[in-house]
Amino acid sequence: MRRADEKQTLQTHQDQLASPPPLSLSASVVDPADIALHTVTARGEYVDRYTILLDNKVHRGRVGYYVISPLRISGGSVHVLVNRGWIAAGRTRDELPVVAAPAGERTIEGIAIVPSKRFYELEPEAPEGRVWQNLALERYRAWSKLALQPVVIQQTNDLDDGLVREWDRPDMGVDRHRSYALQWFSLATLSVVLYVALNFKRHAGGRG
Repeated sequence: MRRADEKQTLQTHQDQLASPPPLSLSASVVDPADIALHTVTARGEYVDRYTILLDNKVHRGRVGYYVISPLRISGGSVHVLVNRGWIAAGRTRDELPVVAAPAGERTIEGIAIVPSKRFYELEPEAPEGRVWQNLALERYRAWSKLALQPVVIQQTNDLDDGLVREWDRPDMGVDRHRSYALQWFSLATLSVVLYVALNFKRHAGGRG
């Protein structure tokens, strides 16, 4: 029940932050606490050579990748990572999808997300190649040598690039958590009833 309440509270908070006009993300580095979960916009050019693929992302039962590209924000040298969306994996692990970032200046709109620092990795060293298991901003900064904003934009506007942008809501799974809680409450109640009934029967038999 606590986990369900946490997810519901997070979704309510995000809905409230998404209602006002979007915040414009400039080339000045921001405090992530000031814009986390806000709707934001950023204008700039993609640096496609630093695009990476986040592995093992499932959409409607199909395995694929999230496409992460850095956007150099107009007016400076600071970049912001953009989660551009999902693309299906190839027939084999060696067959990586080709997703070129749109050329020229673009305006990106989406939700400012602070990447989690809690994940399990089999390989603690800096990854090589385009496919990563997890996205850690410090690791990406060290790998790319780019100046980064401390958030990732989860893109919501369409640039006709063939990527899927159907993001899970933070409250997804609330009903499942409540269903689990109901099952545990039912089992606990049944255990109490059985305990009382069996002990009553034993004492009644002893008096007989």
